[in-house]
Amino acid sequence: MQEPTHGGPRRLVHHVRAGDIEHGGLASAQIKRQLSGLGVAPQDARRAGIIAFEGEMNLVVYSTNGGTITVTVSEKLVDIEVADEGPGIEDIDLALTPGFSTAPSWARELGFGAGMGLCNIQANADWFEIHSHIGSGTRILCRIERRRHDASGHRPTTRT
Repeated sequence: MQEPTHGGPRRLVHHVRAGDIEHGGLASAQIKRQLSGLGVAPQDARRAGIIAFEGEMNLVVYSTNGGTITVTVSEKLVDIEVADEGPGIEDIDLALTPGFSTAPSWARELGFGAGMGLCNIQANADWFEIHSHIGSGTRILCRIERRRHDASGHRPTTRT
Protein backbone atom coordinates (compact mmCIF):
# COMPACT_ATOMS: atom_id res chain seq x y z
CA MET A 1 0.00 0.00 0.00
CA GLN A 2 1.36 3.40 -0.90
CA GLU A 3 0.28 6.46 1.02
CA PRO A 4 -0.18 9.66 -0.99
CA THR A 5 2.44 12.35 -0.64
CA HIS A 6 2.91 15.81 -2.05
CA GLY A 7 6.44 15.82 -3.43
CA GLY A 8 8.01 14.72 -0.15
CA PRO A 9 9.09 11.30 1.05
CA ARG A 10 6.96 8.32 0.00
CA ARG A 11 5.65 6.07 2.72
CA LEU A 12 4.79 2.44 1.96
CA VAL A 13 2.98 0.37 4.59
CA HIS A 14 2.46 -3.38 4.40
CA HIS A 15 0.57 -5.47 6.97
CA VAL A 16 1.75 -9.03 7.57
CA ARG A 17 -0.34 -11.71 9.27
CA ALA A 18 1.16 -14.02 11.87
CA GLY A 19 1.45 -17.62 10.74
CA ASP A 20 0.54 -16.82 7.12
CA ILE A 21 3.41 -18.80 5.62
CA GLU A 22 1.51 -19.22 2.34
CA HIS A 23 1.75 -15.48 1.66
CA GLY A 24 5.16 -14.99 3.23
CA GLY A 25 7.37 -13.03 0.86
CA LEU A 26 4.58 -11.18 -0.97
CA ALA A 27 4.97 -7.92 0.96
CA SER A 28 8.75 -7.84 0.45
CA ALA A 29 8.37 -8.56 -3.28
CA GLN A 30 5.88 -5.70 -3.55
CA ILE A 31 8.22 -3.40 -1.63
CA LYS A 32 11.10 -4.20 -3.96
CA ARG A 33 8.90 -3.51 -7.02
CA GLN A 34 7.57 -0.29 -5.51
CA LEU A 35 11.08 0.94 -4.75
CA SER A 36 12.19 0.22 -8.30
CA GLY A 37 9.15 2.14 -9.54
CA LEU A 38 10.17 5.08 -7.37
CA GLY A 39 13.61 5.18 -9.00
CA VAL A 40 15.60 3.47 -6.26
CA ALA A 41 18.75 1.94 -7.76
CA PRO A 42 18.55 -1.85 -8.30
CA GLN A 43 21.21 -2.67 -5.68
CA ASP A 44 19.50 -0.52 -3.06
CA ALA A 45 16.06 -1.95 -3.90
CA ARG A 46 17.57 -5.45 -3.63
CA ARG A 47 19.06 -4.72 -0.19
CA ALA A 48 15.73 -3.25 0.95
CA GLY A 49 13.96 -6.33 -0.42
CA ILE A 50 16.22 -8.62 1.62
CA ILE A 51 15.63 -6.59 4.78
CA ALA A 52 11.88 -6.58 4.14
CA PHE A 53 11.81 -10.34 3.40
CA GLU A 54 13.69 -11.30 6.55
CA GLY A 55 11.55 -8.94 8.62
CA GLU A 56 8.39 -10.23 6.98
CA MET A 57 9.26 -13.86 7.70
CA ASN A 58 10.04 -12.95 11.32
CA LEU A 59 6.56 -11.43 11.56
CA VAL A 60 5.02 -14.57 10.03
CA VAL A 61 6.96 -17.02 12.20
CA TYR A 62 7.39 -15.25 15.55
CA SER A 63 4.71 -12.59 16.05
CA THR A 64 1.43 -13.36 17.76
CA ASN A 65 -0.70 -10.83 15.89
CA GLY A 66 1.39 -10.06 12.82
CA GLY A 67 2.83 -6.62 12.28
CA THR A 68 3.78 -3.97 9.79
CA ILE A 69 6.62 -3.16 7.48
CA THR A 70 6.85 0.57 6.86
CA VAL A 71 9.22 1.91 4.21
CA THR A 72 9.90 5.62 3.86
CA VAL A 73 11.68 6.67 0.68
CA SER A 74 13.32 10.05 0.31
CA GLU A 75 15.81 11.42 -2.17
CA LYS A 76 18.80 10.13 -0.19
CA LEU A 77 17.44 7.41 2.11
CA VAL A 78 15.29 4.31 2.35
CA ASP A 79 14.15 3.79 5.94
CA ILE A 80 12.55 0.48 6.90
CA GLU A 81 10.68 -0.31 10.10
CA VAL A 82 9.45 -3.79 10.99
CA ALA A 83 7.20 -3.73 14.04
CA ASP A 84 4.99 -6.18 15.91
CA GLU A 85 3.21 -6.54 19.20
CA GLY A 86 4.45 -10.08 19.66
CA PRO A 87 6.21 -11.89 22.46
CA GLY A 88 9.46 -9.90 22.19
CA ILE A 89 13.03 -11.15 22.03
CA GLU A 90 14.47 -12.34 25.32
CA ASP A 91 18.17 -11.89 24.46
CA ILE A 92 18.87 -9.59 21.50
CA ASP A 93 22.63 -10.28 21.48
CA LEU A 94 21.97 -14.01 21.27
CA ALA A 95 19.30 -13.48 18.59
CA LEU A 96 21.90 -11.61 16.51
CA THR A 97 24.27 -14.60 16.66
CA PRO A 98 24.43 -16.36 13.27
CA GLY A 99 22.67 -19.72 13.48
CA PHE A 100 20.79 -19.05 16.71
CA SER A 101 17.06 -19.68 16.32
CA THR A 102 13.97 -20.11 18.43
CA ALA A 103 11.82 -20.99 15.41
CA PRO A 104 8.98 -23.42 16.06
CA SER A 105 9.26 -26.88 14.55
CA TRP A 106 6.61 -26.15 11.86
CA ALA A 107 8.78 -23.31 10.52
CA ARG A 108 11.95 -25.40 10.56
CA GLU A 109 10.18 -28.22 8.73
CA LEU A 110 9.35 -25.71 5.98
CA GLY A 111 12.99 -24.59 5.72
CA PHE A 112 12.74 -21.43 7.81
CA GLY A 113 14.35 -20.64 11.15
CA ALA A 114 18.02 -21.08 10.24
CA GLY A 115 18.96 -18.22 12.55
CA MET A 116 20.16 -15.85 9.84
CA GLY A 117 17.21 -13.43 9.56
CA LEU A 118 18.39 -10.69 11.90
CA CYS A 119 21.98 -11.16 10.70
CA ASN A 120 20.86 -10.69 7.08
CA ILE A 121 18.87 -7.60 8.03
CA GLN A 122 21.85 -6.10 9.81
CA ALA A 123 24.26 -6.99 6.98
CA ASN A 124 22.10 -5.29 4.33
CA ALA A 125 21.48 -2.08 6.28
CA ASP A 126 23.79 0.92 6.47
CA TRP A 127 22.29 1.58 9.89
CA PHE A 128 20.44 -0.92 12.10
CA GLU A 129 18.71 -0.74 15.46
CA ILE A 130 16.50 -3.22 17.28
CA HIS A 131 14.28 -2.69 20.31
CA SER A 132 12.36 -5.48 21.96
CA HIS A 133 10.41 -5.87 25.17
CA ILE A 134 9.09 -9.16 26.49
CA GLY A 135 5.32 -9.23 26.16
CA SER A 136 5.03 -6.04 24.12
CA GLY A 137 6.88 -6.69 20.86
CA THR A 138 9.83 -5.87 18.68
CA ARG A 139 10.75 -2.92 16.50
CA ILE A 140 13.56 -3.12 13.94
CA LEU A 141 14.75 0.11 12.33
CA CYS A 142 17.01 0.09 9.27
CA ARG A 143 18.37 2.67 6.89
CA ILE A 144 19.85 2.34 3.43
CA GLU A 145 21.71 5.33 2.06
CA ARG A 146 20.72 5.64 -1.57
CA ARG A 147 23.69 5.64 -3.87
CA ARG A 148 24.07 6.89 -7.38
CA HIS A 149 24.59 4.14 -9.95
CA ASP A 150 25.44 4.20 -13.62
CA ALA A 151 23.11 2.74 -16.27
CA SER A 152 24.50 -0.77 -15.70
CA GLY A 153 23.55 -0.57 -12.04
CA HIS A 154 27.15 -0.31 -10.79
CA ARG A 155 28.32 2.38 -8.44
CA PRO A 156 30.62 4.83 -10.18
CA THR A 157 34.22 4.62 -9.07
CA THR A 158 35.98 7.65 -7.74
CA ARG A 159 39.49 8.31 -8.98
CA THR A 160 41.89 10.38 -6.94
